[in-house]
Amino acid sequence: MVRRVAVIGAGVGGLASIKCCLEEGLEPTCFERSEDIGGLWRYTDSMDGGRVSVYRSVITNTSKEMSCFSDFPCPEDFPSFLPHGLLLEYFRMYARHFNLLPHIRFKTTALSVKKRPDFATSGQWEVVTETNGIQELHIFDAVMVCTGHYQEPYLPLASFPGIDTRFKGQYLHSREYKDVETFRGKRVLVVGIGNTGGDLSVELSRVAAKVFLSARSNTWVFSRVSDHGFPFDMISTTRFHHFLDWLLPSALARRIRFRKFNSWFNHANYGLASTKSSKFKVIVNEELPFCLLSGTVVLKPNVKEFTESSAVFEDGTTEENIDVVLFATGYIFSFPFLEESVRNLFDDNRCLYKRIFPPQLEKPTLAIIGLVQLTGSVMVGTEMQARWVTGIFAGWNKLPPTSRMMADVLKKKPPVKRNPSERENLKMSFISYTDEIASCAGVKPNVLRLLLTDPRLALAIFFGPCTPYQYRLVGRGKWSGARDAILTQWQRTLKPLRTRVVDDSSGSSSSWCWMCLLALPVALTAGFLLSKSPQPGWSLRAGPQL
Repeated sequence: MVRRVAVIGAGVGGLASIKCCLEEGLEPTCFERSEDIGGLWRYTDSMDGGRVSVYRSVITNTSKEMSCFSDFPCPEDFPSFLPHGLLLEYFRMYARHFNLLPHIRFKTTALSVKKRPDFATSGQWEVVTETNGIQELHIFDAVMVCTGHYQEPYLPLASFPGIDTRFKGQYLHSREYKDVETFRGKRVLVVGIGNTGGDLSVELSRVAAKVFLSARSNTWVFSRVSDHGFPFDMISTTRFHHFLDWLLPSALARRIRFRKFNSWFNHANYGLASTKSSKFKVIVNEELPFCLLSGTVVLKPNVKEFTESSAVFEDGTTEENIDVVLFATGYIFSFPFLEESVRNLFDDNRCLYKRIFPPQLEKPTLAIIGLVQLTGSVMVGTEMQARWVTGIFAGWNKLPPTSRMMADVLKKKPPVKRNPSERENLKMSFISYTDEIASCAGVKPNVLRLLLTDPRLALAIFFGPCTPYQYRLVGRGKWSGARDAILTQWQRTLKPLRTRVVDDSSGSSSSWCWMCLLALPVALTAGFLLSKSPQPGWSLRAGPQL
């Protein structure tokens, strides 16, 4: 019987895990090696003991309504996309509201997590921690690892001949980047065109003498601002769009998606992406196209090699007098505190059942929380994982036999191991994955049933944004405010923009009623088809995350 639970890390996953433990009557103790909550999102000028944090200018790339905790909406006066300081303030509000701080031991590092000798029968763990140089041994019934996947910088120097032998300039990983001042007046090469590489290239272009951005993959760029000025994820991440993706042939769905991307600007003209490529990534960046158009950022292919002061690219071109090379090449995860026999059970998250549980363990008392990257907010997926896991620990939910879990893992894990910098092994469809875990936890909303009992809510759920409140309508943890939160989500989105109001009255309310009436049979048909057919569990389409 699980009672005492160790939670490692007080970031997003750790806070959600503490709360879920408390709701299930468990006794969580969270170990956080720094002096505060927030994890990655707590900005600091220094790298305390190697801790990874965001850079000074970062702003979330998923909106507040799509990223908040499912029973704790962001304040209505917060902007849709939050600077790191506001997001951290939201975490503090959440921790205070649910009284989570008394369960966190700050400045305490988890040194080791080992199975007890009687683990096969007890499922218990020995956890050794260190606080101010003093080590302490604890016994826990279960462990929730909430350190996420931004842990160890991936710096593939071997793939860039000459960078550490001939090149005389400076090179560093984006983890070391905090602000632009040290790059003022320099010629900078950014390697990697993910969200971080795009952001840093744009920011550096304002002070650097020249910025070059090296990309090896097809990359589609889109804006946080979507149709009619609404947040892009509130428009695109809907159950209706998810249904169309499931219904349409993949080639046609991809063609529609590419056409939508190119409606903003032709990516082929900018050297970013071709509609003929089946392998691509998607990043969020409003300013990068203009920087390319104005020449303040120059796009280049993959680097072939470095000389003393220049970079030679695979197309044969050379850029001279490079002062700094900034590697935005991502991260690899590692859990050095886990005993080796446990670490060896998974080399990526595909080895975990539902991306959470090592299926080979004799007892399911170890959960890896937040080791996912979704096409929407990872916060929402992480909270859903914590709800399901604590339900299992408390005995409300059950895992299938080991043989079935192993079969599920093998079915979803590809035979070829990928490059650590290619995080497709972490990327999954936001709605598919969150719905899958919600189904396991018994909290997935039934749209078809709602159409018969609450049509207004059902239409908002199916055609509107798939906000996290949807997962608080039924089941354990049901929240009485969920329905109202869903029906008022657009008001909270527009509220911070109402600092200057203009008169734009129209007959939109009557047209909206007609649209709802027309949409009703579509939603009924889709709900019926989806209830009778298996859902796509995994998506090749990449996207942003919080």
